[in-house]
Amino acid sequence: MYYVYLIQSTLKDFIYVGSTDNIKRRFNEHNQKKVLSTKSYAPFNLIYCEIYRSKKDALIRENKLKHHGSVIGHLKKRLKNSLRR
Repeated sequence: MYYVYLIQSTLKDFIYVGSTDNIKRRFNEHNQKKVLSTKSYAPFNLIYCEIYRSKKDALIRENKLKHHGSVIGHLKKRLKNSLRR
């Protein structure tokens, strides 16, 4: 299984979208400051996760969330009560 996830910093106004084949391990890496692009924003809450059987499908979805503003905007609207304000 492959996962596309959205995490949010508990301390700063920062949201990160990523993909992985092991969500538990990857979430722990973010919180243990082992990921260069997110280490200055730790700790995180896992806000959202999608599961795919195909790695290619997960990577396509991650790319759309990262590079198409309207896609992430729609997701944020759906998650408005889950995201920290």
